Amino acid sequence: MLNVLILCTGNSCRSIIGEALINHLGQGRLRGFSAGSQPTGQVNPGAIAVLERHGLSTAEFHSKTWDSFGEQAFDLVITVCDNAAGEICPLYPGRAVKGHWGIPDPAHVSGSEAQINAAFETTFEQLTARIERLLALPIETLSDADLRAALNEIGASTP
Repeated sequence: MLNVLILCTGNSCRSIIGEALINHLGQGRLRGFSAGSQPTGQVNPGAIAVLERHGLSTAEFHSKTWDSFGEQAFDLVITVCDNAAGEICPLYPGRAVKGHWGIPDPAHVSGSEAQINAAFETTFEQLTARIERLLALPIETLSDADLRAALNEIGASTP
């Protein structure tokens, strides 16, 4: 089983949703974790709501930094910050294979409750599609270079 760390700046929305989806979809192949370079200290209620709407458990989630994992080794590190919006992606110092899946932050969406919920649904759908593409690969047998290329190709595609 590969350990996958999903990183963003605040660890309140995208990375939390990604962690939940990796653990849900990647059963037996992937184990998900999430962290932020500057954690907000709380999980965004919209992230909790979208996970609950899709029947995923939310009890274990909290906003944290990667330092909280101690000596935990990660096989893959995926950043989900949105370079197009000017976000600075965290640089994970470990030896894991790294990829980037830029996704707009639903926490920055304003408007009606329906518009905000739609933004979180879009994030959920984008991450689901990307994780499913990752799981369709023979990830256990790919070289690090091929896995890095595949992660970045998945991230560059529009689900």
